[in-house]
Amino acid sequence: MLRQTLQQKQQLKLTPNQILVQKLLLLPVASMEQRIKEEIENNPALEEITDRNEEAKEEEEIPIGESDGEDTGKEKNDDDYEEFMEENDEYVPAYKLASNNYAEQETRESSFADTSSFQDSLKFQLGLKEHLNERQQMLGEYIIGNIDDDGYLRRDLYSISNDITFQQNIQTDEKELEPLLEIIQEFDPPGVGARDLKECLLIQLEREEHHDKVKKLAIDILEKGFEEFSKKNYDKLKEIVKADEASLREAVNEIIKLNPKPGQAYADIANNATQVVPDFVITNTEGKPEVALTGRISSTLHLSPVYVNMAERKKGMDKMQREAASFAKTKTEAAGGFINAIRQREDTLEMVMQTILNYQQDFFVSGDEGKLKPMLLKDIAKVTGLDISTISRVVSSKYVQTNFGTFLLKTLFSESFQKESGEEVSINEVKKLIQEIINGEDKKNPVNDEALVTLLEQKGYKVARRTVAKYREQLDIPVARMRKEI
Repeated sequence: MLRQTLQQKQQLKLTPNQILVQKLLLLPVASMEQRIKEEIENNPALEEITDRNEEAKEEEEIPIGESDGEDTGKEKNDDDYEEFMEENDEYVPAYKLASNNYAEQETRESSFADTSSFQDSLKFQLGLKEHLNERQQMLGEYIIGNIDDDGYLRRDLYSISNDITFQQNIQTDEKELEPLLEIIQEFDPPGVGARDLKECLLIQLEREEHHDKVKKLAIDILEKGFEEFSKKNYDKLKEIVKADEASLREAVNEIIKLNPKPGQAYADIANNATQVVPDFVITNTEGKPEVALTGRISSTLHLSPVYVNMAERKKGMDKMQREAASFAKTKTEAAGGFINAIRQREDTLEMVMQTILNYQQDFFVSGDEGKLKPMLLKDIAKVTGLDISTISRVVSSKYVQTNFGTFLLKTLFSESFQKESGEEVSINEVKKLIQEIINGEDKKNPVNDEALVTLLEQKGYKVARRTVAKYREQLDIPVARMRKEI
């Protein structure tokens, strides 16, 4: 049975501009610059102030200023409008020149970066093997395509041969692929193409030029006692390979020098080329820290005068001109909303960072991480009057540059920990103490979690063993057994 009812309820809905601001808050400064470039390319009513733009603006304003009467001005505007509609060679908006130049440069840089990729390097080395025929080259490239960024072939040759059969319609099997994989395992960097860590280390050892007892013992350790070696059970390992402690130490040190992830050499080069761009800069002026945004991007943006004039035109237009004016109005409103959203983003970022600076002023003056106070997102939200989710967006992936280093903003936040004396400190102080204890431990007899609890308690920090284990893992420190050395 159908029934009609009257219901009253409240709903909170964000406007499109509010949604845009929330999205922009998440972006760090480098991503924000890319987002603006995309918006300029997609919206011709949005322009960036450059020397080229200002010259174009001056050329556009001078003739208007020299007009003698209303008729002449109107006639001139009509001419400008027709030129814009036809988009002839006499007028090219500055945004087109800027975006085209940038895109061309970006394409060249991208293509250069791609040529030095890890897999391209392997394919280049494969191409140097002149004794391989066309079929073998193709199969070798398919194997290389399955090697991951660490340099490992995680898939078995049987699965790869099946893929080649179904996708390339080429009949092959493991027997045909195995010799090709052995050739690839001879490529640089050493250890590439291995199917597991053991094989990766063995390939690197076998490629070493020297042939002495240390190398032979290292190979025996990997072949006969890899499991005990990985667990650092050195007492049992000595029995397996029948070696004394001094010889075992030399062989283990030889293995430790090897690269467990040969493909990461290329990734490290790419990561080193990528520099962190701080979103905030804090400077100390006579002991008083001051915060500044890394450039106010909103001040470099403005609306295109041509589109603004088109959008404001109302009389004496035919159908085609009205459609063009409507298009210009839509683009102008979108560009204006985008500029306002960026301004709101910048104001919010500056307010939140200023609040964090006031909260952690002792740290920003001295640089001593021990002076970091316990600070949660809700503490900053309470002072600024913003929602916790907004604070979370602000600190996400943002960096702050100081006189004593650049820090990820979220690392300044931590929960409080109460010492036995009743004093509240940041858990970062507890983590720092754990790090110091482990750095100074005897590597032949490393400190386990139970011993860490005792040592911390002696210093006035009563922490549960489970909490110590959690902090240790957050510091990327392995368990005591894995830190043991001979």
